[in-house]
Amino acid sequence: MAKKSIKIVIPLLLGGFILYWVYRDFDFSHVQEVLLHATNWAWMFYSLLFGILSHLLRGYRWHQTLSPLGEHPRISNCIDGIFVMYAANLVVPRSGEVFRCAMLDHYDRVPFAKALGTVITERVVDVICMVGIALMAFLVQTRVFFTFFEQTGTKIPSLVNLITSPWFYVALGCVAGILWLAVHLVRTLSYFERVKQTAFSIWRGIGTLKELKSPWRYALYTLLIWVCYYFHFYFTFYCFSFTAHLGMMAGLVMFVAGTVAVLVPTPNGAGPWHFAIITMMMLYGVSATDAGIYALIVHAVQTLLVILLGLYGWLHVMRVNRAS
Repeated sequence: MAKKSIKIVIPLLLGGFILYWVYRDFDFSHVQEVLLHATNWAWMFYSLLFGILSHLLRGYRWHQTLSPLGEHPRISNCIDGIFVMYAANLVVPRSGEVFRCAMLDHYDRVPFAKALGTVITERVVDVICMVGIALMAFLVQTRVFFTFFEQTGTKIPSLVNLITSPWFYVALGCVAGILWLAVHLVRTLSYFERVKQTAFSIWRGIGTLKELKSPWRYALYTLLIWVCYYFHFYFTFYCFSFTAHLGMMAGLVMFVAGTVAVLVPTPNGAGPWHFAIITMMMLYGVSATDAGIYALIVHAVQTLLVILLGLYGWLHVMRVNRAS
């Protein structure tokens, strides 16, 4: 019980600390005004559609990787598992992968270890995609990234300045969170490898990419997932007058920064994501207040979407499988 509590409390404390630090001098009186009078909710709706579509595509892609293992779960169960995964990650970061594998084990009798192997495969592919996108963004906007590093204390003239920079401690907290996540994942995998045949099953799952009947379809799913992720973020620029002028390259840079930030194990990246987006937006001429308002509203709405989809996925998977 204590270990489970720690897994919940530490991410909350880390995210809460970073949020407090980022918004410690923020004037929240402007947020309500922007929400009521200056937000274009039509564009927010379009953004959310791409968020939902990315989950659907991820569900279809997962279903495809299970087929070479001789497992053929309901497609709807795979999609519901994706919905539940992201919602579960809000409670305990990175626990969603376990939840969705357990769901297929329970409802479709897909061995947990096989499902886990395909999930690891997904993560490897996603990391490769993320690195590729980050490199592309860095090459086309090198100046912006260097400015970001300088202004956040990454490049400063002396060690004294480094340890007195408040952003150094924010970055240090993010690094500590990532290290904690890595240790947790290693321990989790070590636990499963102690179970008979589990290590083999995981390796078998990782190797499914070589046995796909339609690798081009898998590649297309992957491409479309990341395109949807990008537009899920980019279209939110048009929700506000102070970000509508930002172009697609600025969107790409902030998308990369936000994607890296959510690796820190806080609920939906709360805290690190705000820090990264606000800092990047200020480099593109958006005021600190406006950038703070943008980050608060967009993150809150997208988190609400994750919660609603998670509830839907949980209720839908039970109803569908109870009826069959």
